[in-house]
Amino acid sequence: MRGWYFLRCNRLQWSKRRLQPLYQPTRGVAWKGRAQLSNVEKLVQDFRNEVARILHFEEAMYLMEWDLRTGAPKRGVPLRAEAIGTLSDEVFRAKTSPRMESYLNRLSDPDVFATLDSVTAGTVRELKRQFDRDKAIPADRKKAFVMLTSEAQSVWEEAKETSDFELFRPYLERIVDMQLEFIDYWGFENDPYDTLLHHFEPGLTVAELDPIFRNLRQETVRLLQDIVASGVRPEVGPLLQDFPIWQQRELSTELLLYMGFDFSAGRLDTTVHPFMSSINRYDARVTTMYVKNDLRSSVFSTIHEGGHALYEQGIADELIGTPLCTGTSMGMHESQSRFYENMIGRSMEFWETKYPSLLERFPTLSGMSLEAFYAAINEVQPSLVRIDADEVTYNLHIMIRYEIEKALINRSVKVAELPLVWGEKMQDYLGVVPPNDALGVLQDVHWSGGDFGYFPSYTLGNIYAAQIREALHRDIPDYMSEVLQGHLLGIKNWLNDKVHRFGKLLGPREILQQVTGQGIDSGALVRYLNDKYRPLYHI
Repeated sequence: MRGWYFLRCNRLQWSKRRLQPLYQPTRGVAWKGRAQLSNVEKLVQDFRNEVARILHFEEAMYLMEWDLRTGAPKRGVPLRAEAIGTLSDEVFRAKTSPRMESYLNRLSDPDVFATLDSVTAGTVRELKRQFDRDKAIPADRKKAFVMLTSEAQSVWEEAKETSDFELFRPYLERIVDMQLEFIDYWGFENDPYDTLLHHFEPGLTVAELDPIFRNLRQETVRLLQDIVASGVRPEVGPLLQDFPIWQQRELSTELLLYMGFDFSAGRLDTTVHPFMSSINRYDARVTTMYVKNDLRSSVFSTIHEGGHALYEQGIADELIGTPLCTGTSMGMHESQSRFYENMIGRSMEFWETKYPSLLERFPTLSGMSLEAFYAAINEVQPSLVRIDADEVTYNLHIMIRYEIEKALINRSVKVAELPLVWGEKMQDYLGVVPPNDALGVLQDVHWSGGDFGYFPSYTLGNIYAAQIREALHRDIPDYMSEVLQGHLLGIKNWLNDKVHRFGKLLGPREILQQVTGQGIDSGALVRYLNDKYRPLYHI
């Protein structure tokens, strides 16, 4: 699922200096003969031409998938799924072809690899990783999986609309069976779920993630208990009036522009489940969902997906035409969306600037003070739906999904048992039980797309965002003063410089270490949540 993803690098300035170029010229070739260098140059050119050809197929596939989720006619879904399956098969075969294998083997030779520029070397590394993973799967099984998930996503939408898990169950059973089949092809060392985590967050394991989640859960529950005991209850009623959809659309456009989103390199559309799709470097498509009687839904889904889009729009031009021209991992991508949605978009400073224009657009809010509005958009209340969850309880929703996925992959839970298991874990973690499947096990699109291992990236994104926020404060101590003055460009430029421009050239841990000087540490997130919510709830 391509659900997220600089203004040109050579136009972007930070602290009155140009960004350092990503491209590093050919290295270590002086001792080689000119003829041999020419051979290497031709090999590289042929390789990059083949990579570009594959990426063009992928671009067509991404566009078809985006259309499938933003209004394709229902009766056309099976044929569209077949077309996507055919394109996916072509991409899969090209990426695992004898020709690609030959390119990767020749370019991975130590003597040749030492001559490559940094972008080509990174492309070889990334495609070799993909090749090794994809080559393990028979092409016909990969095509079958893509066709299955393309159709399953549309069935999921119908099942969610009718709150009928049984409609979706046979598709999910086949998806889980195929995931288990693929894991057998890939192999694993300690836990079969590790293989799925690696797809979204390279190198991450259950053994590493379990204690991080366990500690974060303990701190979250402690804070949540204190908030509940405080007795403070923000008044959210004014945000639950009727807000005309056309005005919400205008507001969403205004918010994206304010964030620095480039509409000449992207667009905004409507969908059932908000996502961001990067079709190419200059085509980042944001989608959002409008709820007539809840203004918060479109506001924060737009800012969230806009954060994903700014990441994609901030990638350096040097990476165009390579598989490096996207976010380095799902977790790092989520860090950008969650940073903008929560740490900027739910801050008092942000709304001190934007609230007057919001009142002009929606005068029925005029009786609500800025302070009351701020408290309402930061209400902490255990809820049924993940995407509507507040910052404090959100990660508990993720942990529920993480535990269920591990159980499915380790065969300790059956798909047919999911509604019951879901309800039990919701009661255990959040103290609420969904009244139906739509508000329970069917609420997320991810499993219909086969994206097992994806959910932990959301909490990792929150953790990364908090760590990056502390680094931003270190470099620009008064950055929130800029927000108060209505200026977000300095923050965007800093993120472009420190995170976005590298795309996939650097791994998530490299970027995190480079920006923060640390590895994965939930401490920054715990500090952020306590510093924000204890004063808000007078505890």
